[in-house]
Amino acid sequence: MICSSSTTCTARPRARLRWSRWLAALLAPVALSLMPLASHAEGEPRAALIASAREALVRNDGIDAEMKLRRALARGASREQVAAYLGSAYLRQGDRARARKWLAPAAFTRDSAAEGFRVLAQLELSEGHLAAADHAYDRALQVTPRDAGLWVEIGRMRYRGGEHIAAIEAADHAIALDPRNVRALEFRGQLVRDRYGLLAAIPWFEAALAQAPEDLSVLGEYAATLGELGRGSDMLAVTRRMLKISGGNPRAYYLQAVLAARAGRYELARGLLARTRGKLDNQPSTLMLEAVLELAAGNEQTASELCEQVLERQPQNQRAGPLLARALFEGGQYRYLTIRFRDEIARADASPYILTLAARSFEILGDRVQAGALLDRAAMPERAGVRIVGQGNAIGSLMAQGRSQEAVAVASRAVEAEPGSYDNQSLAGDVQLALGNAGAAQQRYAAAARVRLPESLLLRRFEAYGAVNDLRGAAEMVAGYLLQNPGSRTALRLQAGLAARAGDAARAAAILDYLRRTGSEQDVQLLTDLALVRLGTGAPDAAADAAGQAYRLQRASPTAAQALALSYATLSIHRGAAVALLDKARRMLGDNPLLAEARVRLNREG
Repeated sequence: MICSSSTTCTARPRARLRWSRWLAALLAPVALSLMPLASHAEGEPRAALIASAREALVRNDGIDAEMKLRRALARGASREQVAAYLGSAYLRQGDRARARKWLAPAAFTRDSAAEGFRVLAQLELSEGHLAAADHAYDRALQVTPRDAGLWVEIGRMRYRGGEHIAAIEAADHAIALDPRNVRALEFRGQLVRDRYGLLAAIPWFEAALAQAPEDLSVLGEYAATLGELGRGSDMLAVTRRMLKISGGNPRAYYLQAVLAARAGRYELARGLLARTRGKLDNQPSTLMLEAVLELAAGNEQTASELCEQVLERQPQNQRAGPLLARALFEGGQYRYLTIRFRDEIARADASPYILTLAARSFEILGDRVQAGALLDRAAMPERAGVRIVGQGNAIGSLMAQGRSQEAVAVASRAVEAEPGSYDNQSLAGDVQLALGNAGAAQQRYAAAARVRLPESLLLRRFEAYGAVNDLRGAAEMVAGYLLQNPGSRTALRLQAGLAARAGDAARAAAILDYLRRTGSEQDVQLLTDLALVRLGTGAPDAAADAAGQAYRLQRASPTAAQALALSYATLSIHRGAAVALLDKARRMLGDNPLLAEARVRLNREG
């Protein structure tokens, strides 16, 4: 029994062992076949979540991207795998502190390094750290040196930092790398618009839209350019296209509001601007539009506050100052107006418009002496003086103190430090022109014009040409500007003056008459110029009409008095009034050929 029992016990374990081995052999291939599936099942969610987060970033959805990346981390993704994208997600949410936490260590995978350094550069730019941004972009370039989009970002950084020529070169390089890159085409269009004009920019924006017909950024630039060209219906069509793509798009409504305001439909403009829902409220252009609308609605205090906000951000804004003065005057803040614009009034080249408002304010306050002095200055013909750009800077201060040679030295050092800067070159040109060195000024202005040619620089270049009597150069410059910016009233005024000097009075009269009919009915100087060229075309009645309107608008104007007297003398009418007007003009202007001509005609009549 013991043996039997012993035999039985030994046999059962052996049977179980044989069974286990047979089962293991049977299942081994199945287990092996399932192993890759298990590994893939663990890894796929992490990779898929990161890929999905990147898609969310393309949609600019930082919150969705963050959620997916957090889930990827929970499933075992490393910090290096998500750092670039999580930093981008936080930056898009406006959380720069958290973004820096993930980006600043620069711990990225090889595949995400370029993106990580680009986003780090964007973060540094958002905080005004240009040098740090430049360093981050350099590291991104080491990873992807042929990325056209990266070169566009670098170009924009350079432009912001005053390296304007280097920015243009970066844009050109981006186009060379990828001629179809939408961001590169858009950036080049913006640069071309600044340098060559509105018409020249249109093909670049259209080329970008050919690649991405629904790109809202390019559509906005395209619409704005069309509007500046006076193609309002085309601009409206593009903004409607923007709204169809993105319902409630704030930029589309803003552009429509600008179009309505230009047409004098202020209530419509106000309603359209309200549809932006405050998303553009901090932009100077929006603040200026709001100021115009508030002033039209009789809310002078609000309008003046908005203008002050613009000037705080952009002290050299040439439209905000006059609009502020008007808002203060119409709001009855006469004393504050004279205080607020005290420095402006003291300038030798003060705006006639602001001088007039200040004079009227002094008159209302009972100071007739000061009012009379300012009105006399406002009535004097505008002298082609140079206003140094950026009066608050070192160069402007030195020039104001009469320390011209020190100003030259400071301007020269600035150009040497960064010759590709528009500001440095234009400032150096201003200094040279103020010192009477028109040739040297023109060289600096030409360098500045390689970057952009705003109307302010157009005027200064025109003066430099005039200083050396280079009428041909001036005419070519003005004609080229008008070819690209046909609606520029400043350039049309210059062209009219050139035509008059060339003896083409009919052409000069046609241009000035057009300007008069399209918004300059109360421009005293324009009306005076029109009267003189009308006399040149043998139309003394039309001359007397324009001169009479100018004189009624500003009786203190010696040029208006002179033109009216000459018109009367030519028509042989109102001899007594003509003599009085000539005497008045002579006291303010001194003797000149026009006064002498008028006297000869009056003497013939007498």
